[in-house]
Amino acid sequence: QVQLAESGGGLAQAGGSLRLSCAASLRSFSMYAMAWFRQTPGKEREFVALTSWGGGTTMYADSVKGRFTISRDNAKNTVALEMNSLKPEDTAVYYCAAGPLGHMVGRDFGDYEYWGQGTQVTVSS
Repeated sequence: QVQLAESGGGLAQAGGSLRLSCAASLRSFSMYAMAWFRQTPGKEREFVALTSWGGGTTMYADSVKGRFTISRDNAKNTVALEMNSLKPEDTAVYYCAAGPLGHMVGRDFGDYEYWGQGTQVTVSS
């Protein structure tokens, strides 16, 4: 059974940093595009960042570009999201997602096959 387990969420002050991690129980992990999304109550799940399978391509939402960095460690089956210069509007539940094996995916949450349970990030002003 595939599992994606996020960790590292919590409370930070505006201007601070947090690092999220996602551990994936996926065979051939390197062949999955991985992404982070976030969601606040009453809103649709929002794309944050992705890394292509193989890690050669990354993509970011405009709202986080220059502040967040996505990275993957294929040897450890993990993907991380380094979040710097946090803002109160970054407050959300953050989800790790994996695309179908060997497929390129984009910003649409419908593209992704597997999801974690989410981790809460709260940024105080």
